[in-house]
Amino acid sequence: MIYLDNSATTKPYKEVLETYVTVSEKYFGNPSSLHALGLDAEKVLTRSREVVAEILGVKAKEIIFTSGGTEGNNLAIKGIAHEHSTRGKHIITSVVEHASTYETFSELESKGFDVTYVPVNVLGKISVDDIKKAIRPDTVLVSLIHVNNETGTIQPVGEVGQMLKEYRKVFFHVDHVQGITKVPLTIKKHHIDLCTISGHKFHGVKGTGALYVREGINLSPMLHGGVQEAKLRAGTENVPGIAALAKALRMTIDKSINELANLRQLQQIAIDGLNEIEGIVLNSGVGEGHAPHIVNFSIPGAKPEVVIQALSHQGVYVSTKSACSSKISSPSRVILEMGLGNQRAESAIRISFSFETTDEEIKTFLKIMKEEVPKLLQVMR
Repeated sequence: MIYLDNSATTKPYKEVLETYVTVSEKYFGNPSSLHALGLDAEKVLTRSREVVAEILGVKAKEIIFTSGGTEGNNLAIKGIAHEHSTRGKHIITSVVEHASTYETFSELESKGFDVTYVPVNVLGKISVDDIKKAIRPDTVLVSLIHVNNETGTIQPVGEVGQMLKEYRKVFFHVDHVQGITKVPLTIKKHHIDLCTISGHKFHGVKGTGALYVREGINLSPMLHGGVQEAKLRAGTENVPGIAALAKALRMTIDKSINELANLRQLQQIAIDGLNEIEGIVLNSGVGEGHAPHIVNFSIPGAKPEVVIQALSHQGVYVSTKSACSSKISSPSRVILEMGLGNQRAESAIRISFSFETTDEEIKTFLKIMKEEVPKLLQVMR
């Protein structure tokens, strides 16, 4: 099996699954309970929060555990929008956001909020000046994806954060789901107020995530009930999942120290190989402006689902668009917004690596592509 769909989800580390099982068996108490089992579970929860906070360079009380990227993005965006609506109902974002934020903005628009979607260039990158020009007296939030989930384009969130220092009443949210462990981001240095991560993107278990909320920021909660997670997310915490997330984050960050350069090499091998295959057009770049683990390409005229199934039959797993939208038969909104045309948007394929991916796997993938693409082109003719 050659798994090249790591941006959709990663395989949990064995040690992470062991942590999940151990906590499930030994620390199964409700962390809100006052008896010994509850207090033991609370200690695991507290320690996990400290580990995540330490890695992100923030305070433990600024970490809110969630079920993943979608919930974290919704809580950040809706939480700010509703809590501060009396001051303004204007939000700024980009045209290439993940579905979990893009659809959230659409829902807020239906409730009377005004959303400005700034454009991107042919590389899928926004302009900081466009963000600045869009700011109004009633702007309450700027929300941007850090690393695009389809193309790997890195947005200049650091520059945006520096610029927003001039606008103290405008909150800044960053969707860091694709960037975490692959593209470093210093939350405090870049003046980020809210930041979303998801456990299953770095070898944790599904259904886990965290939202950084800067101390002093008030949000409207989406779930009401108990006082868990600073009253922002009612409900019994998923202690085994949270402990697994902390373990996975620590392990993946440690691996990244030595493996990021290798990941970039794998990306270059893939890009060089794809460039040699007739009929393939690259949609993503390489270098500092792009994440090292994502490559996006098209076979104009070919149906991506046919390509995916052909590769799947040979034990190679890739994807089209993001996993959240891949079953929807429509052109890639991101590729269209980059101005690359309908043909490329309709046939876009994404491959994505992890620190577990090997150069032999990439070379085998390229060999299979050299065999399969001519067949597809022949059928198209």
